[in-house]
Parts: sequence; structure tokens; C-alpha cells
Amino acid sequence: MTSDDRYLTERLGWPDWTWPIEKWLAVEGLEIALWVIGAFLVIRFIRWLSGRYDLREDRRFSDSDAIVQSEDAKHKRALVDVVTWTLIAIVVIIVAVHVLTVFNIPFASLVGPGAVVGAALGFGAQRVVQDVLAGFFIVAERQYGYGDLVLLSLTGGSTAEGTVEDVTLRVTRLRTSDGEAIIVPNGQVVKASNMSREWARAVVDVPLPPDTDLSVVSDVLDRVGEKFYDTPRWNRLLFDRPASLGVTELNLDAVTMRMVARTLPGKQFEVSRALRAAVVRGLASSGIFVSVPAAVATAKPAGAEHADG
Repeated sequence: MTSDDRYLTERLGWPDWTWPIEKWLAVEGLEIALWVIGAFLVIRFIRWLSGRYDLREDRRFSDSDAIVQSEDAKHKRALVDVVTWTLIAIVVIIVAVHVLTVFNIPFASLVGPGAVVGAALGFGAQRVVQDVLAGFFIVAERQYGYGDLVLLSLTGGSTAEGTVEDVTLRVTRLRTSDGEAIIVPNGQVVKASNMSREWARAVVDVPLPPDTDLSVVSDVLDRVGEKFYDTPRWNRLLFDRPASLGVTELNLDAVTMRMVARTLPGKQFEVSRALRAAVVRGLASSGIFVSVPAAVATAKPAGAEHADG
């Protein structure tokens, strides 16, 4: 202990053994604290930038006339989330390495134990590595992004369906129509069905009795499709007029005709519900009544028998 150290110890009245601790806290301890605080501030800043980008994209989308977000916007948002968590991981690694340096821990001495620990963790963390690799390809290949409506087939035969709320390198977070949040590890995704990519298709199946005049039904469906397409509320959600595909299924007690329409991404269910109601009303006006769960009940209007004759 130097004369200055002895003077401070005697003046403050502290025991001699506390001086090394005080010195370490004033030098190395302060340096570690500053690095940890700096890392915390940098991480907060990175997350603040990511949040600002999300708010700007939400504001830009709400102020625009677009009904759905573009594919580029959804991909960029997912990419920003991945970059954000990657930068946070880099900051944490840099601070951890510097703290080890402050403690004077030589990295050469960690090679042996590190190899053993790495081998042990390799078996336990292989699923994490699989999730990260799968997440990288999900983002790089634009399989889906923020705001997409997806159906994910998972290992084990289970499925997960919902709107994508977040995509990181490890997990994908979905929000179901019931409001439930589903966290799916990316490595468990076997197949991804994106129902919001570029365009979607609304499908309406119309069951009919075998003795129905299909030409009359086809004319009714064409008129319903034209009227539906001319409605301003639904016209902005459609790429083309709803059209009949003809008979798609033939059973002993029912004949099924199908009507389809291309819609904006994610709007197929809304359009299907409205188009189904329009088809029921159109058929009812022509004397054909579709009932559920029974296949079809048919009633001819007054004078229909004379018309048939």
C-alpha cells in the first residue's frame, strides 16, 4: 500500500482489507457499470428506432387510400424486426466479451472448457439453431411478413392459423380471429400457406338438387356476380367479376356449382360471406331456396308450371 493509500485509509478509518475492493469498484467496477449502462441505452435506442419505423408505416398506411399493405411494406417490416434483434444480440455479445476482458480472463484458457460446453450445448441448442436458420430463409425468401394471413403446417401434424404480428429469426407470432396469440418456432414450420400474397380467391359453393335446371342457375349466378361487382363497397375489394365455374361436385342427392372471385389479399373471407348472401337472395328471387343443413329446398313461384310448359 502506498503512502497515499495509507493516508486515505487512516483518515477515513476503513480497514486495510477494504482498500482493494474500493479500488476495484472505482476502476474496473465503474468501467463494467458504464459498459452495461451504455449497452442498455443502445438497446433502448435500437428498439426505439424500430418502434418509430412501425409507427411511421402504420401512419402512412392509415393515411393512404390502400386497403391492404403492399408486399414490399410487409417484407420491410419483417426485415426491420430481424435486424433489430440481430443488432441487440451483437451489442450483448460485445459487452459480454469486454466484461470478460476487464476480469482478465484469457480467452486461450477458455478454448478447452468452451469446446466441452459447446459440445454439450450443441445437442441442446440444435433446435434453436434450426429455428434461426428457418427464420432466416423465411425472411430472405419472403414466405410471409407482417400482416399476412397464413396457415402454418407444423411438425406432428398440427396447424396454426392467424395474422402475422411479428417475425424474428427464431419465432413467428400469430394472432387468431379469436384474439389468441400463437408463438410458433420457425424450425417447426413444415409448410406455410400464405392467404395474403398478391391476391386471394373467394369461393362460394352452391348445393342444388339433381333436378334443378343448371342453365337457369348459371344465368342467376352471372347476374348476381355482375350486380355484386358493380356495388362500390365490394368493387374496391375485387380484381374481377365473380364468375361461375359450373358443376364441381356431383352426388346422388345434390349437385354443387361453384362461384369464384379474385380479391385483395386477406379480403377473401369478407367477400365470400357477402357473395354467399347475395347468391342466396338471387336464387330465392328465382324460386330456388338453399337451406342449411339440408342440401336444397326448391319452390316454384306462381305461374312457373305454365312457363315450363
